[in-house]
Amino acid sequence: MDDADAAAAVARAREAVERAARVLAEASARTETLAEFVPGRRVLGVPRAPRMHVVGPVWRLGVLLLDAEGRLFATGRVVRAERAVRKSITAGSVAEHRAYRAAAIKGGIPEGETVDFDAEPLPLDTAALAAGEGPLRLLRGEDGSRFVGVRWNPAFADAMLPLDAYLAERVDLLVHPPQGA
Repeated sequence: MDDADAAAAVARAREAVERAARVLAEASARTETLAEFVPGRRVLGVPRAPRMHVVGPVWRLGVLLLDAEGRLFATGRVVRAERAVRKSITAGSVAEHRAYRAAAIKGGIPEGETVDFDAEPLPLDTAALAAGEGPLRLLRGEDGSRFVGVRWNPAFADAMLPLDAYLAERVDLLVHPPQGA
């Protein structure tokens, strides 16, 4: 019975993800660019600058990224594509952040576009969800039923919400942003 409950919970989670992707697509909600960072290297002895390789558009839903095919990713790092500027920088983290911004431009991403990278794919299957790695987990409710939950704040172990409720809230915020946002 427990395996059947877990499989039913995963099926409900997949339906919620597909519904979210459909609603966002129909509303033409704002997307961001999912990319992979490609470090600098030499090609035939010629140095090649680091760049971002575009994977495709995604909707950022808090700790999750969702693409039009219904695939989920854990939100990794986020930058805005900007041209490289020469400035004297003392902080290594600031220089690294600027390098990622410039790598996005080198990868052909338009200036000003929001770029998500280092995003890990999140499988929606019983074994992966039961293992509980990443923001998605297979949980048991107070009534004993199984559901897929999302840890919406990685800093707190108990910051869990049912995935369907989390997606509904985040989709509504993206489709109907608050005034002034």
